Amino acid sequence: MSFSIGKSVSAANAEDDSGPCHLNYDKERKWDPYYLKDQVKEVGLTKDFNLYQIRLWRSYLSIFFVLHILVTIGHCLLLLVFAEIREMIYIDVAVYSGCAVLLLSILSINFCDALVARHNWVMLFSSALGASILLSADIITATYHYHSNTKMVVASFYDVYIVFVIYMYLPIPSVCQVLVLGTTASLIYMVHFIAFMTTEIHPKQLLSSGLIIDAAHYMCLNLMGIFYRITTNMMVRSSFLDRHQYVKEELWLRNAKWHEKVLVDSILPPQISKSLQSEIRRRITVVQQGLRVPITTLQRSMAVQIHPEVSILYADVVNYTRLSTTLNVETLINILHDLYGRFDKAALMFRVQRIKFLGDCYYCVAGIIEADPDHAKNCVDLGFAMISDIQEVREIYDVDINMRIGVHSGTIFAGVLGEAKLQFDIWGTDATIADVLESTGLPGCVHVSSRTLSYIDEEAYEIEPAPSWAAEHPLLIKYQVQSYILRSYRYTLIDNKFEENIRFYSLVRSKSPTNLQAKNENETLEDVFREQLHEEFQKMPVFRWIFLEGLFRHRQYDADSNIPNISPVCLTYRDKDMENLYLNQKDYIFKYSMLLAYCIACLLVILQFDSHTAVCYLCTTVNTFVLVSFGILTFIAWYKKMCWSLNQVRSREDPTYNKFSCFMFYLVTGIQHTVAVRIGIYLFITISHGIIIALIMILCNQNSYILNEIEAKVFHYEPTENECFNPWVITNMMSIFICMAFTFINIPLTIKTLVAFLLSLGYLLLINRHLAFVFHHSYSSSPSLPAEYAHTMQILITILTVYQKERMTTFASKVNFKWRQELKKKQIDAALTNQSITILLHNILPAHVINVYLNSLAKHELYYENYQMVSVMFAMLMNFQMDLKNLRILNDIITEFDILLLYYKEYYVIEKIKVVGCTYMAACGLDLNFAGSVSINARRSTINDPTKSKAQGNLLMGGDESELEDLDEVVFVLASFALDLMRTLSKCKRRQEEPLESISVCNGSITIGLSSGEVMAGIVGASQPHYDIWGDAVNMASRMQSTGLADNIHVSEESAIILKDFGVKCNYRGLTYVKGRGEMPTYLVGIDKDYSFIDEEASRIPSRDLRNTQISFGSAYSKQSDRSKASP
Repeated sequence: MSFSIGKSVSAANAEDDSGPCHLNYDKERKWDPYYLKDQVKEVGLTKDFNLYQIRLWRSYLSIFFVLHILVTIGHCLLLLVFAEIREMIYIDVAVYSGCAVLLLSILSINFCDALVARHNWVMLFSSALGASILLSADIITATYHYHSNTKMVVASFYDVYIVFVIYMYLPIPSVCQVLVLGTTASLIYMVHFIAFMTTEIHPKQLLSSGLIIDAAHYMCLNLMGIFYRITTNMMVRSSFLDRHQYVKEELWLRNAKWHEKVLVDSILPPQISKSLQSEIRRRITVVQQGLRVPITTLQRSMAVQIHPEVSILYADVVNYTRLSTTLNVETLINILHDLYGRFDKAALMFRVQRIKFLGDCYYCVAGIIEADPDHAKNCVDLGFAMISDIQEVREIYDVDINMRIGVHSGTIFAGVLGEAKLQFDIWGTDATIADVLESTGLPGCVHVSSRTLSYIDEEAYEIEPAPSWAAEHPLLIKYQVQSYILRSYRYTLIDNKFEENIRFYSLVRSKSPTNLQAKNENETLEDVFREQLHEEFQKMPVFRWIFLEGLFRHRQYDADSNIPNISPVCLTYRDKDMENLYLNQKDYIFKYSMLLAYCIACLLVILQFDSHTAVCYLCTTVNTFVLVSFGILTFIAWYKKMCWSLNQVRSREDPTYNKFSCFMFYLVTGIQHTVAVRIGIYLFITISHGIIIALIMILCNQNSYILNEIEAKVFHYEPTENECFNPWVITNMMSIFICMAFTFINIPLTIKTLVAFLLSLGYLLLINRHLAFVFHHSYSSSPSLPAEYAHTMQILITILTVYQKERMTTFASKVNFKWRQELKKKQIDAALTNQSITILLHNILPAHVINVYLNSLAKHELYYENYQMVSVMFAMLMNFQMDLKNLRILNDIITEFDILLLYYKEYYVIEKIKVVGCTYMAACGLDLNFAGSVSINARRSTINDPTKSKAQGNLLMGGDESELEDLDEVVFVLASFALDLMRTLSKCKRRQEEPLESISVCNGSITIGLSSGEVMAGIVGASQPHYDIWGDAVNMASRMQSTGLADNIHVSEESAIILKDFGVKCNYRGLTYVKGRGEMPTYLVGIDKDYSFIDEEASRIPSRDLRNTQISFGSAYSKQSDRSKASP
């Protein structure tokens, strides 16, 4: 037979089948009873576990009631039907029936929930009293018959049964307590044996045979009882821990999905975000299946929709340029965070969707998410709220700023363009009109169009004509737009009914999964977790008579139900795939079953050395083989545990093992992982036990035994010893073998039941047919009852008792496995959600900000960065009319630009900042390792990161001048990217001659502005994360683009000097007027007709010579690096 053991070698971390290996004991340790107990205590589940144990033992007790009633009725009927002299057994029927009634009455107290919950000792006391009643039944009947006129000695009826009941059914909380009670019951029976059997056994033989054999017999019973109790507790504790983790994952997943929904919905409308989330999850699943699909960018069809009847608000911060160039980074971010946070809350209050903010410009739309008849009023009211907010901020921070606001109503296009750093945006003539209204308005006022004015109540506002320069604007003249100035709002802006919603929105904003267990920082979530956990434990199923439920009524099973969908007879999952998974699960309890089997085998050898049992040399040989075989299997099963324990004693971490140990790990792992191997070992153990019993019984010389018994009766002398076996010893052995057939946990119940049934059936046939005379002349449990019926009754009671307990154990195992599978699904779903969130964040925030956002920003902690050298680029596509056709072309071009970002992910990363209309904004050098200053939490997490290089660490802390000069390379990298943009656009133009290509044709040109210098960056706003950059370099790059020439890269003097150092020719353009700076020298980067840099002598070369992946049509960065290498 071939088994797939080889697949499991990795579980032992074997590096080579013939070489050294390491021990991985983590998964097995989770099934250690002490580890499980400590874990339950560590996570604070002890109280819930004790409460569930009360429910569990109560269910076991209810099953015991039915079982004991059946046993009592069956026993009494047996006495009444088969007793030869009925007058002698009435006392037995009365005692056993009375004790049953008294026993069940006393144990019924455990069903009083309130009493048991207050006084746990009630369970122990009632159990001990109940066990005493069962004991007294045997002792009373034995005493009565021994001291009666008959002077008969009867065997115990409940000795095996009561030990099993104590360990398997009575509600005794502690293992130590149940062990004491089981041992006490065994000692009482041994005393009973000495008291009543001394007259039948020669005093010299009492110690040598009877007492030792009886002790071995009860030791076997107690060992199996302890095994059942410990394994049951292990599975229950494991189920508790799994349920704890399941609820934790469920709550985390629910919170993460809410996080994802809030995050996406705050940026994209639901109709776009749903398809985006589905696409992300689909791609992750495809990648997990082994298919290579890029998920860094989100290729999809253009997501742009038409929205009629909306109002657009554009707001601009007056004096922003001076603000961003004079304040330090922390103050600036504080002001912007406070200001835009107020704007976001006001937008939420007035049901207006913020689109984005562009440095000093904040624009939003009302009526875009859902139709709103008050869209114009909401926008105007929001405008006045923003003016009020900025006045408060001005007073708090003592800065000279104000708001200029424009509002227009009409129709817009809205959606998402490109594949990276997705941002919701709007386009259209009406959006442009709103922008013009803002730029031509007055500070502290709302500039509205006549169309917007027609939607609102004019009496609610003070209305003035628009300034003259607004009426003279070419765009307003072209579209015949009349405008008005609204100076004040006559009614109260703040509506109290929105305050609670705003507060709630702020609290639920994107909680970090890592804060799930934070008691101080997230007490509300922890309380919810505890409450749900308690509810789940209350719903945890306990075993019931599901067989009867399955027969009398059809149950509807819910996939999310706590009760597994299993058949009532065989306790198999109705789902065949689930059943196959259950059968093929790893069995980490196997070693405990194997140890029990070996200990029982050793004790059973003692049982065979009875003075009344004939010497069986063949049996001795078989016993020796069985003991050696069981010993080897036990050694193999426990070898990993012994090695791990030895490592703990020696305090060794991850030691290397020799070839023998590696081979043993291989065998252990193969047994644990392969159900066929375990079934084979189980059958070997069971068949070995059966063979031993069969040999003892079959080799009995029954004819000689019969003759000896007849002669003893006729001639009145003692019968000759060792002619045959002791029947009750063999019956006790068979009871233990039947119990052993059910001790292997992860063997199918059907197989175990079939094996136990065959063992019992074969033994009963021998009792009542082949060896009936031998068993008939043994002791009986009642006078005048044929002894073979007493033996039969013990076997039947044993198999019924143990079988029912095994059904309960199997049920608990099935529940535990179902929950583990659900936990795995939750963990997979949680991992998928986590990946989805991460990918979304990668398409919203720069990569280096994501971890900081998850850990700090979700708690609204201020985040900022300050860089001494960053290169900023603005690239504007010219001659674009914002209609649907041109938006499709724009989407294709932006997508091509986004793909280029994939090739600029090494060392100096280029980050896409935003797309505004037809303008593509990017920056290079926004790496936290190069930041001059960052917020405290971000700095701490970065400095403590051991993966950062020494040079990066020096840069972070300030560094020396030579290291800071290396950052100048960001200018060269971004200029190379700008050249790639031009080359990409040129490629799009050439596609005009290839109409079959998928990309749309384009006839436009591009104007690029580039500048460099100190830049401030951070995340501001309250309703959605938005990473932006500010500073003179940003303003200058925008001016370079606006004053640049088509199909050229226009750069400032500082950037031109750096590019010349890298061998890039820059042509002096002359003095160019720049808003806010006056006339200043600017340069045009030298570009040839093939869109490559024009060379000149270089004094520096890039620190990273080549990128790993080259763009299909060639990268300017790669070519320049090759050129630099070739230069002397």
